[in-house]
Amino acid sequence: MNKTFVFDTNTLISASLIKKSINGTAIDKAILSGKIAMSSQTLEELTLVIFRKKFDKYFLNDIERLEIVDKIGQNSLLFEPNIRISDCRDPKDNMILELAVAANASCIISGDEDLLALHPFRGIPILKAPDFLKQF
Repeated sequence: MNKTFVFDTNTLISASLIKKSINGTAIDKAILSGKIAMSSQTLEELTLVIFRKKFDKYFLNDIERLEIVDKIGQNSLLFEPNIRISDCRDPKDNMILELAVAANASCIISGDEDLLALHPFRGIPILKAPDFLKQF
């Protein structure tokens, strides 16, 4: 059975900005041992966030940003959650939980304290990247 892993947007962005970071290593490991789960909602959020002005200093042009989104999309399985979850104290993070449940994820990788506080969520571990690297 192929494993699926859900990464929150900040982890994906961090990994894209610093290639040899812990987050980047976690994404590489997830791709080698399974697939990244994404939804149209999480891909849309990734695209919106990567185009924020504060990231201009990291990218030469918009093509670089689109290439990152495209690379993540190509290494992902697309799921469209048909459930609504409202368990997270930050409502924006519920889409990560919905995706994880819909994808029957092996793990959620996040540095977000609002998500980490729910570990494990419905049997799905929620781990920071260094813990993911140790356990998977």
